[in-house]
Amino acid sequence: MFSDPRKNIEQLGLTPGMKVADLGAGSGFYTYAAAFTVGDGGRVYAVDIQKDLLSKIKNEGAKQHLFNIETIWGDLEKVGGTRLQEHLLDAAIVSNVLFQIENKENFFKELERILKPGRHVLLVDWADGDSSIGPKGDKIITEAVAKKLFEDHGFVYVTNIQAGDHHYGMIFKGKDARK
Repeated sequence: MFSDPRKNIEQLGLTPGMKVADLGAGSGFYTYAAAFTVGDGGRVYAVDIQKDLLSKIKNEGAKQHLFNIETIWGDLEKVGGTRLQEHLLDAAIVSNVLFQIENKENFFKELERILKPGRHVLLVDWADGDSSIGPKGDKIITEAVAKKLFEDHGFVYVTNIQAGDHHYGMIFKGKDARK
């Protein structure tokens, strides 16, 4: 089974009315799944550096009558690069992008900046380099390395999720405001 965004979103526990960001939205599969889940009262921010992908997400969202999607041309590797306000999000989705991010330090600073204290992040990434469409060999960030990266940046591991045959998935909790 390939990774199923709807199933992965279910495991994140989104509810109607939430504000969620799909960071590195790409083709938008997680954006659409989140938009259906949070409903008309919620908001999904699809952030990507590729404008053509954002146009496709906006058009496909309209076709699916998902008017709760906002596309944002942004850079995940810059603090403030997502253009989202501070502590806006109830949850964030990071799917198949961690291996592409060069400035991980800034990425984690930005993630902490936009998440409400104590809120969750869904990480889904490539588990192996054997897939014909994913990254190869040394580009893969293993599950153990990804977990350590998040924990080293103050995120608390919550649980693993079943994310498909070629992916791993984990949920992390952001820093709590009381600390």
